[in-house]
Amino acid sequence: MPLSSAVVADLRRVLGPEGLVLSPEGRLTYECDMHTLYKGAPDAVALPTRAEEVQAVVRVCRAAGVPIVPRGSGTGLIGGAMAPQGGVMVGLNRMDQILELDLANRCATVQPGLINLWLTHAVRDRGYFFAPDPSSQMVSSIGGNVATNAGGPHCLKYGITTNHVLGLEMVLSDGELVRLGGKVMDAPGYDLRGVAVGSEGTFGLVTAVTVRLLHAAEAVKTLLASFPSIDAAAEAVSAIIAAGIIPTALEMLDEVMIRAIEEGIHAGYPKGAAAVLLIELDGPEAEVEAQGERTAAICRERGALEVRVARDDAERALLWKGRKEAAGAVGRLAPTYLLQDAVVPRSRLPEIMREMMVIARRHSVLIANVFHAGDGNLHPLICYDDRRPEELERARRANEELLHACIALGGTVTGEHGVGLDKAKNLPLQYADADLNFMYRLRRVFDPHAIMNPGKLLPSHPACGEGFRPARPALPEGAWI
Repeated sequence: MPLSSAVVADLRRVLGPEGLVLSPEGRLTYECDMHTLYKGAPDAVALPTRAEEVQAVVRVCRAAGVPIVPRGSGTGLIGGAMAPQGGVMVGLNRMDQILELDLANRCATVQPGLINLWLTHAVRDRGYFFAPDPSSQMVSSIGGNVATNAGGPHCLKYGITTNHVLGLEMVLSDGELVRLGGKVMDAPGYDLRGVAVGSEGTFGLVTAVTVRLLHAAEAVKTLLASFPSIDAAAEAVSAIIAAGIIPTALEMLDEVMIRAIEEGIHAGYPKGAAAVLLIELDGPEAEVEAQGERTAAICRERGALEVRVARDDAERALLWKGRKEAAGAVGRLAPTYLLQDAVVPRSRLPEIMREMMVIARRHSVLIANVFHAGDGNLHPLICYDDRRPEELERARRANEELLHACIALGGTVTGEHGVGLDKAKNLPLQYADADLNFMYRLRRVFDPHAIMNPGKLLPSHPACGEGFRPARPALPEGAWI
C-alpha cells in the first residue's frame, strides 16, 4: 500500500525536497537491478547524503513498519536492489566520498556510494590499489560490493571483498549507528564485521567502510592462451594451479563468448578457438618472468593453439576490456539472458562444462561462457528473447538444471554475486533446515522488526520466515543460556 502522508512528510523533513523521489517515473528508475527479470518499484526513494540522515530515515520507517531496501549503483545480478513489497528504497549514491586515506596503515575509509575503481584511481600515483575488482568496478559501489561480498577476476590471488574490509559503520533497523571492526587487525570479541559483509542489507545500512589497500606489484604479465576444446583449457587450469602457480587472474571464455566480444569490442581474441584462457601474473619481476614461461609451457603441453603475451599496457588493457565488457557484448547474440553464478571444485570444471553442453542441447538454448576458472566460479549466460515466453521458460529450466548439477558436484549456489531474490529459493539445496533456521535467528538479532530488505537472501521456507519454529523448546521464564 502507498506510504501515508505522515511518513512522506517526515521523510521530506529529513531529506529536503531534493532528497526524496516520489514521482512514478522517478521510482520506475529503481524498479530493478541489472537482473531485469525481477522488478518491483519502491513507494519512495530516499537519497541521504550523510549517516545522520540514514538514521533518521530508518527511524521513520521503523515507526511506520515500512520496508527498507538499500541500493548502491544497482549493478547487482540477483534481484537484490528492488522492492517487491514496495516501501522505501534508500539510495546511497550521494554518499560517495573518500573520508580518509591512511597510507601509513595501508587503509582507507570511504562512504558506501564511492565507485569501486575511483578508490584505486585516488591512490594509484602513490603505488597502491584496492584489490576487489568485480567486472562492474567502473560503475559498482563499494557499499554494494560489501553487501554481496563481491569477487572479481583477481580474487584468485587477492581474495574477495571480505578479505579487504577492516571495519564497517552501519545503521541498524532501530536507527542505532554501530561500528564493527576497525583498523586494528585483530579486534577482540565476535567478528561481527565478517558476519555483516555479504548480508545484502538484511542486517542494516552501511554508511562507511574501512578497507585495506595493497602495494602495486613490481611487474605484471598478461597471457592469452587459445585451445581447441573447453576440456583442454580446463585441464590447463588445473595443471597451472597444481604446479604451484597462483595467478592473479585465470579466466576462461568459450567460442560463443569470443565471437560476441570480437564483433562488438575487437579485443584481439582468436575467433577460431573453442576456448581461451586470460591469465595474469604479478609480483617481483624475476618471479613473474619465471612463472610466465612455466605457465606458457603448461598451456602448450595441454594442447594450446597459441600463447600470446601482451606486449604493453595498451594491449593488456584491451584484453581486459574484452573480459570486463563480455556481458554487454552478449546483447549481439540475444536481447537478454539469465546469468548463473554457481561454483564447482576446480577439478570438476571439465565435467560441468560437458554437462552444460548437454543441458543447452536438451533445452534448445544458447549458452555463452565467461568465468573465473581459477576458482571454479561459473558465469554461464543463458540467452533468450523475452518477447517469447517459451524461450524464457526453456532458459529457466536450463538454469535450474545447471544449478542442481553444480551442487551435485560439490559446488555452491553462488560464488560472488550473492543470493538476493534470485537464488533464495535454492539455498535448501545447499543447507539443511537447521542451518537455515540458525541464519533466520541471526538475521532477527540484527533486524527484529523485519523491515530490512525483506524477502531477500533467505528462502520462503518453514525454517525461514513464515512457519518458523524454534530449533529447541522454549526455556522457562528467567532461564539463562
